[in-house]
Amino acid sequence: MNQLDALKQYTTVVADTGDFKQLAQYQPQDATTNPSLILKAVQMPDYLPLLKQTVASFGKAPMDEQIDRLLVRFGCEILSTIPGRVSTEVDARLSFDTAATLARAKRIMALYEAQGIARERVLIKIASTWEGIQAAAQLEKEGIRCNLTLLFSFAQAVACGDAKVQLISPFVGRIYDWYKKSISAGPSGTAGWVEADHAGANDPGVKSVRQIYNHYKRHGIATEVMGASFRNIGQIRALAGCDLLTIAPDLLAQLGASNEPLHLALSAQAAQELDLPEVHHAESSFRFALNEDAMATEKLAEGIRAFCVDAIKLEALMQ
Repeated sequence: MNQLDALKQYTTVVADTGDFKQLAQYQPQDATTNPSLILKAVQMPDYLPLLKQTVASFGKAPMDEQIDRLLVRFGCEILSTIPGRVSTEVDARLSFDTAATLARAKRIMALYEAQGIARERVLIKIASTWEGIQAAAQLEKEGIRCNLTLLFSFAQAVACGDAKVQLISPFVGRIYDWYKKSISAGPSGTAGWVEADHAGANDPGVKSVRQIYNHYKRHGIATEVMGASFRNIGQIRALAGCDLLTIAPDLLAQLGASNEPLHLALSAQAAQELDLPEVHHAESSFRFALNEDAMATEKLAEGIRAFCVDAIKLEALMQ
């Protein structure tokens, strides 16, 4: 049994791509997209016709509607290939506007439903700002399931659990990137970053997801944990047993090519035996906790900026 098949025994495997023609060979349950992945896909010859067809049909509509229609078109194609759910993202430029996020999420879901897609098969991706989390809380009450993305801190995860969102996506690789850069740039005379000392269970991104997973399972929080943004398969192996893991095609291929043993690393049963305090956040304590976490503050802002840049690039292609 290869490592990909072994991982599927413990964890729901999700493909992190807009390239839906790659999906069949890996047989994931779900798939996730974001503006950067869609931008990358529509610049490929295989997918450019989807963009052109969307412009031809809806080119007179406002640009934000055209973008949503393109995202939903990709989502529908993906759903024809997988048995589970697809995640589609709300424009990152709305990350600090609860009302606008609500309106955009409802429109995306309405576009899916107009194509005959049941809302149970769609997750609306929203940045894990305080405003985004509050929008998700309201959407969940209305039966629209959400995937809270750009999540880097325990405080964000706690607030998402309090909001009873369906799923969160902690960004393992970007947490790893920050700590690697920070330690490597430390004062002269220090040891600096030693990869072997920060691998597997000692990886800072892995440790963040383990803390969140154990807190949720210990306190009966139903929100699903989906590790995301991986840099290597060692990070994936160290989270075997997490509810879901969303993995890029190149790493799926590496797992499929390896026959090394893969062992369960996380379990709800083990988490329930841990002595962990229950934590909740109001807005003020959330904002303070996030502010105290330099890594999470920087990576959240950076991630929103990057998605905004790619959204603007995608609009330019549409024009």
